[in-house]
Amino acid sequence: MRLAVVLAIVLGGSLNAQTIVSDTNLKAVSDLPGLKGDTSRLLDGLWEIDLGPDYETNVFKGTRIINSQNTEMIGKQNLDFRICHRFGEVNQGGYQLWGLDQAFQRMSFTYGLTDLLNLEVGRSNVGKVFDGSIKWKIMRQAKGDQLRPVSLVWYSNMAYQTEKNTSKSWDPYYNTHRLFYTHQLLVSKKFNKNFSLQIMPTLVHRNIVDSQQYKNDVWSIGFGGRNKITRKTALTYEYFYVLPNQIKSIYYNSLSLGLDIETGGHVFQLQFTNSRYMNEKGFIAENTGSWLKGGVHFGFNISRVFYIGRNH
Repeated sequence: MRLAVVLAIVLGGSLNAQTIVSDTNLKAVSDLPGLKGDTSRLLDGLWEIDLGPDYETNVFKGTRIINSQNTEMIGKQNLDFRICHRFGEVNQGGYQLWGLDQAFQRMSFTYGLTDLLNLEVGRSNVGKVFDGSIKWKIMRQAKGDQLRPVSLVWYSNMAYQTEKNTSKSWDPYYNTHRLFYTHQLLVSKKFNKNFSLQIMPTLVHRNIVDSQQYKNDVWSIGFGGRNKITRKTALTYEYFYVLPNQIKSIYYNSLSLGLDIETGGHVFQLQFTNSRYMNEKGFIAENTGSWLKGGVHFGFNISRVFYIGRNH
């Protein structure tokens, strides 16, 4: 960014410059020892100061679009506490109050080790899953910079499912079978103040699957976006397409629609999604909900960021 800086008053005071009028010619003369003559060239090159790249801000609000991660980061020495909550499927009717009698949730803590490196731990009651992740910002989008047209983030997650095994087909069942992993490259671009878009090539690895006809490695591509409605609200959406012949036919691609609401110190996200899972293995590789069959969950995310560094 180039910033025009007016230094005449500062230079006038610091250099104690004197102006001498002779006939019709004007000269700037300094009375500093060892500095005599025309000092007008001191201003050359000082009118503009290069402050470096003008980075885009608020590509998204919060660190998740809905279920998926986005390219936003938690700042250095900040701690983000997040609760993700999903109710049951709306097609259960009035007896289950259209899903509101059921609850699925995930709680997590994300710490900003630096502005470009985040660490996260979380726990979900769906499958009783504990997980940890690392998130590294490789590139940050800068305005008018052809070398930084997008933001790039690498995200890796390792999860451990502690729910009791009830499948007789998984015998023997080792602790290593409970592990699964996710790796993502997140690529986002803020096109203007109202519109941001993100693509997410994703690999989910499951240490155990039901049959050899299904893949341990599940490849997918995700798309997400944010459209600003007002100064404090925005429409969000995301979709994951799983490449063919990798998972069971009973599983569906994840589609979610949401509304972001900024309320001072935190962001409140309301959403409808066909996934009750809040980890990548669940909502990408093992999602059983169908929009066409009413397998949709209402839910919300809420987060609060705390600064836990030293105050100077």
